[in-house]
Amino acid sequence: MRSSAGIGGWPLALLALVVPGDVDAQQDTTRADTTVFRIEGIRIQAERPVTTVGGASAVEVTLDSLRVPPAATTEEVLRAIPMVHVRTNSRGQAEISVRGSESRQVAVLFDGVPLTLGWDARTDVSVLPADAANEVTFVRGLSSILHGPNVLGGVVEMNVVGSSRLPWQPARSFSAMVDGVGGYGTAASLTAPFETTSGRGVVRVGAGFRDSPGSPLADGVAEPVPTGDDLRLNTDLQNLDGFIGFRYVSDGGAWGGLSVVSHKAERGIAAELGSSEPRLWRYPHVSRTIMAVTGGTGHQSTGLGVGDLEASVGIDVGRTEVRSYATRAYDQVEGTEDGDDRTLTLRLLGDHTLGGSAELRSSLTFADINHDETVDGVLAEYEQRLLSLGAETVVRLTERGGALENVRLSLGGAYDRGTTPKTGGLESLGTVEDWGARVGLSALVADGSALIHAGVSRRGRFPALRETYSESLSRFVPNPDLTPEHLLAFETGVTTRVGNGDLQVVGFHHQLTDAIRRITLPDRRRMRVNSEELTSTGLEILVSQTFGGLAVGGDLTLQKVELRDPATSATAEPENVPERAGSAYVRFPVGGGFAATAEAEYTGPQFCQDLDTAADVRLDGGTWLNAILSKVWRVGRGGVGRNIETRASVDNLTDTALYDQCGLPRPGRLFRFQIRIS
Repeated sequence: MRSSAGIGGWPLALLALVVPGDVDAQQDTTRADTTVFRIEGIRIQAERPVTTVGGASAVEVTLDSLRVPPAATTEEVLRAIPMVHVRTNSRGQAEISVRGSESRQVAVLFDGVPLTLGWDARTDVSVLPADAANEVTFVRGLSSILHGPNVLGGVVEMNVVGSSRLPWQPARSFSAMVDGVGGYGTAASLTAPFETTSGRGVVRVGAGFRDSPGSPLADGVAEPVPTGDDLRLNTDLQNLDGFIGFRYVSDGGAWGGLSVVSHKAERGIAAELGSSEPRLWRYPHVSRTIMAVTGGTGHQSTGLGVGDLEASVGIDVGRTEVRSYATRAYDQVEGTEDGDDRTLTLRLLGDHTLGGSAELRSSLTFADINHDETVDGVLAEYEQRLLSLGAETVVRLTERGGALENVRLSLGGAYDRGTTPKTGGLESLGTVEDWGARVGLSALVADGSALIHAGVSRRGRFPALRETYSESLSRFVPNPDLTPEHLLAFETGVTTRVGNGDLQVVGFHHQLTDAIRRITLPDRRRMRVNSEELTSTGLEILVSQTFGGLAVGGDLTLQKVELRDPATSATAEPENVPERAGSAYVRFPVGGGFAATAEAEYTGPQFCQDLDTAADVRLDGGTWLNAILSKVWRVGRGGVGRNIETRASVDNLTDTALYDQCGLPRPGRLFRFQIRIS
C-alpha cells in the first residue's frame, strides 16, 4: 500500500504515466459562473494549478492521471497530490494536514455534501472509496465562505456527478493489481451517456475489491512479536466498495443528480512500537454509505438579471466496530466499542447577477449529526446540530486591456450556530455561535500569461462531539469546557507559464487561536484542551517542465509552525507537522514504447508526544525513492481493449524507515504490478 505523497507525478501540468490524448483539444465545459480562473494556453495533461476568484490556490486532478491501485481509497489519491500531508494515526485512520492545520480543519465534500460534519468532525479518508470520483479539486486555503460550518482552511471536493464536466462519451474500464506481499485488487467501471427528446444524461457505475495480508516492515523496524513474514503485525485489510451515479441535464439548463458510494472493510490497526501500553485494536467491521441527491435550475433569466438555485440532500451512514485486545497475540478481547453514525445534511446555494459586473451568492447549510456508541454493552447517544448562513459577492473590476486584466474582487461573510441536544449524559455545550468573513482578489497580468491572487479570511470551528465527549475505551478524559477555535489566514501568490511548463509560488500565514490539541495527564490518559495559539508561516512552490519527451517537476513546502501554550508547557512542539516537505520526478521514454518514471519524496523532521512520558520527541525526516516502468499497448480501433496499460512499480525503493507519528512507521519497500484496460 502506498504510504507517502506520490509525486508520480505532480505538479501543475503533470505528465501522467499514460496520456489518453491531447487535452488541449478537449472541450472545457466549465460553467460560465465558475470562480476558477484557468490561464489560457497551458497544455494540461493531468493535474492543473488553478486559482479561485476568492484568492486561494488550488489543484484540479482527474483520477485517470494518478498512479493509484484499483479500488483506491481517497487516502491514496490525496497522497498523490502535492501540498497535502497525509498520515496514519493510532486508530488506523488517515488524517489530512494542510499548512500546519489538522484534519478537522480541512473540509471534504462529496458532490457538494460535507463529510466532515460528523461525530469526529473529520473524514477518515482511508475508508472513503475514490474510484467513484470523476475529478478531485484540492483548495489549500479558504476559497469561499459558502462551504458550510467548521471550514477553516483547505477544501477537498470530490465530484461523482456533481460537476458539469462529466465524461459524455461511453467508457468501460477494468484494472487489476498484485503486489510483492501477496495483496491483490481489482476494479471495474462503466460510463453510459444517453439522450432524450428534452435533454441528455449519463450513468456511471463501478465496484472494486482489495485484499492485503499487511504492510511490509521497513529496514530497521522490528515487531516485538516476530511475524515470520516481514509484515507489520495486525495490518491486514479486506475491503469492498461500489458506486452509482446519475446526472440528467434538460435542454433548458435544469439538472438533477444522484450519487451513492458504499464501502465495507475488515482490517487491523498497527500497534504503536516502543510503548508499554500500545493501542491493540482491530476493526472487525467498518462500513460507510454516502448518498447525495442534488439538483439545480441552471442559469435562468429572472427579469432582474440571471440567477441559479441549487439544492442537495446528503445522507451519511456509517458503522464501526472496535475490539481492544489484551496482548499482541490478538486472541483475548478486553474491551469493545461499537459506533453507529447518521448525518443528514441539507444545502441550498443561490446566485444572481447584480447589474453587469457583479454577482451575489448565498448558501444555507444544516447538518443533524447523530452518534450512538455502545462501550462494553452500555449505550450512549450523542447529537449535534449545525447551521451556517453565508453570502458573498464577486465584482468584476476590469476585463481586457491594461496592465491588469480580469480583475475579480470577492467579499463574503457567514454566521454559524451549533447545539448539542444529546451528550451521552454529560454536560452540554449549549448553544454556540460564531462568524466568518473573507476578502479575495485575482487578476491576470503579463498579457494573460500569469495570474496573481491574494486572500484573507477569518473562520471558527466548533468542537466535535468526539473531541468533547469520547473516552475512546478509557484512553481519553472528556472535556465539556472546550471552546471553538478560530483561524485568521492570509495567502498571496502567482501562477504562470514558464517555457513548456508551469510555476506556482504561494506564501501564507495562519494564526489559529484557541487551537484544540491533546495533552497527556499524569495517569497517562489523554484529554483535548484549548491552546493559546498555533501559527504557521510558509512558502509553497510547484513547478513542472517538459523538454521533448522528458518531463520533470516537483513541489516544495517550507513552513514555520509554532505553538504557544503556557498552560500545558510539558509539550511545546506542535505534533506531526513537518516544517519541510517536497517531491521531485522525472519521466522519460526508454524505447520500445516503454516509459520510466523516477520519484523522490522528502519529509522533514517533525515532533510527536512520547507514548509513555508525553515528552516532545523529534522524529527524523527522510527521502523515499520510487520507480515506475509502464507501457500502453494499442489494440484495435475501438471498443473494450483499445488501450491496455501495464505498469510495474516499486515504492520506497531504498526501504527507508519514516514515521507518521511516535511508534507508527510507514510501510517498507513494496513491489506492484498493475494492468488497466479501457
